[in-house]
Amino acid sequence: MRRSLLLAAGLSLAVTALPELAAAQQRRPSDEQRQEQEAAKKKKRDSEWSDVQAPLPALRNAGPCPFVKVLYDAARYVEFKEGREASANVAYSGEIQGISAGCQYKDDDPIKVTMEVLFELGKGPQATSDTKTYRYWIAVTKRNDSVITKQYFDLPVKFAEGQDRVYATEEIGQVTIPRATNTTSGANFEILVGFDVTPQMAAFNRDGKRFRVNAGTTTVAGASERP
Repeated sequence: MRRSLLLAAGLSLAVTALPELAAAQQRRPSDEQRQEQEAAKKKKRDSEWSDVQAPLPALRNAGPCPFVKVLYDAARYVEFKEGREASANVAYSGEIQGISAGCQYKDDDPIKVTMEVLFELGKGPQATSDTKTYRYWIAVTKRNDSVITKQYFDLPVKFAEGQDRVYATEEIGQVTIPRATNTTSGANFEILVGFDVTPQMAAFNRDGKRFRVNAGTTTVAGASERP
């Protein structure tokens, strides 16, 4: 009923507005054509793009990487003849200069960490050979907690004639850390690196004493000299 009344009202209005209606009818074909063209373009775009899903790789990890750092007490290696802390008594020395690391994990995969460790190694006046095999370790720990695993590595070095310092880069292909669940973040773990040092060496480092890597020519403040 309401529809019929509206239609009748529209017809009565159309009689008084006949000139305007005629003009509108002349414009309508071009307007309708333009609208149809726009609708066709939109339909084409939708058909081409709406269902396309690019198979992009997931570049972000499920969470942050583990913390990787050098343990301060084992960051330097200074070997003294007869244990006497003097620059003239240094046989071999070493220092971990830096670490670069990256990780990858997603879903419930384990955390896989790759690392590069830069060593600076020195030969002092008490060295008995041009070759030295340094020993260092890498440990995975629960952050600020217990050690999960620890592995030792040998780093053989040869000093050329007249050379008292060398640099060496160790590439650690992969450190794998299992995850209890897929919500376990890499931030729950730490990876520590250090030389295999004696208790005396660790105490020497802890006390802030140090010599240059090619110790034997300079005594650094804080290191005691003994005859």
